[in-house]
Order: sequence, then structure tokens, then C-alpha cells
Amino acid sequence: MPRKARLKSASSIYHIMLRGANKQEIFHDEADCRYFLNTIKKYKIISGLSVYGWCLMNNHVHLLLKEGSEELSTTIKRIDVAYVYYYNCKYETNGHLFQDRFKSENVETIRYLLTVIRYIHQNPLKAGIVSKIDEWRWSSLSGYLDSAIYPFDLLDSDYILNYFSKNRVVAQVRFEAFNLKNNKDECLEDLYVERRRFTDEEARKKIVKLLGDLEIAQVKSLPKFERDNILREVKEVKEISQRQASRILGISPNLIFKA
Repeated sequence: MPRKARLKSASSIYHIMLRGANKQEIFHDEADCRYFLNTIKKYKIISGLSVYGWCLMNNHVHLLLKEGSEELSTTIKRIDVAYVYYYNCKYETNGHLFQDRFKSENVETIRYLLTVIRYIHQNPLKAGIVSKIDEWRWSSLSGYLDSAIYPFDLLDSDYILNYFSKNRVVAQVRFEAFNLKNNKDECLEDLYVERRRFTDEEARKKIVKLLGDLEIAQVKSLPKFERDNILREVKEVKEISQRQASRILGISPNLIFKA
């Protein structure tokens, strides 16, 4: 059955979500996040895209974008292909990184535009990863408040801030208060909010329990078949990231990823 065509947004503004295949992590370190944002910046320049917001989580990304001179699906595909090439080269892997088709929803009213940007900025808070939204480095919030942001010229903040006030300082105060407000916003599918990660100590206790009589230090010396079976069990625990497992077990992230 052919895929249903995406409905065009009357405003050309869309809320986009890219998710790792099988919910796998797509960002393992700061360099990965920087590369992804620089890739968006590159194709923003090429396509005339407007970028109103983002939030990079461990295994998914939220974007608030306005279509430029080409179909947004084409621009997203360019970003996808460029990042996957980088990722596969860096981690010596191959195959799909993202789910086959990105999720999107049209943003056609001012009210929903503001709902989506707040939802995006509160994603780490609702996932239990941070206690305050300004603690999460990899969202566009700081750019709206004229704080340090990377990359500094990716965000088009004026469009949304102007709905709060034509005076930028006043708009920023109102925008921050709006983003801090408790709410029950639901966008795309709220089922996609990421669960809280274990701390390293919690992850270590869980791994020790999984290993039974085995010591953590013994795992890396096991025959490949036995080691990979254990690594797959660890990967099934969604609250443990592959980077955490690597640190605790002393096994390279690449071996864990391939297990």
C-alpha cells in the first residue's frame, strides 16, 4: 500500500520529529550534537529554511521549521543522509540510523505555534532528565533569551518573540514565563517523550543484577557469543544508555552497538 502523502501546511510551518531506528541512541556525545546542528545550518542556507526551535534528546529530535525554497521532506532527507554518513563513519557502523519516515504535524495557528515551541523546550523536563528547562543545553531556549547558544546564527527567534511584544526585552521576559508555565501540552504523540535515564550508579546496580555470578570485569574477556548475549540484555534496559554501559563494562561503544 502506498504511503499517504503529507498534507501541506497553510503556514508552511511544521513540527518535525526524527527518531532513532528501534529507539536507538542517535547522539552519544557533544560532537554528535554539534554536527547535527551544523548540518541543519548548512541546509538552512541552501534551502532558505527558517528554524524556530529544536531539542536534541538521546534518541530523538524535535524541530520547528518553516519550509524554504524546496519541499521540507527534501530538506529533511538531506539532513538525514548527511548525519547518517557522519555517524556511520565515526562509529564504524552501517545501515539505517533513523526510523524510515520522520513524523510531522502542521502548525497553522499562532496558538498552536506557541504550544509546540513550549512543548519542544519542556521535552527534557517532562522526560525527567533535568529539573529546569534551562539546564538542557541542546535546545533552542537559550537563543530566545540571548544566552550562549550553538550555533549562534541557526535560530530565527524574532518571528515567535514578536507575538509576545515588539520590544525584544519585554518579549523575552514574557516568552520565558510562558515556557516555564506548567501545562498538559501534547504534540505529535506524547508517547514519544523519552523516559528518565539511570544515573551511572543506578545503571551499575542494574548491570550487576543482570550478570548474576559474573563480575563486571569478566564480561569483556568472555567469548564473543556469550559477551554479545550479555550486551544485548543490557541494551534492553532502556534507562541505560550505550555510553553508560561502555563506561561501566569497559567495552567500546562500537562493540556494544554491534552486539
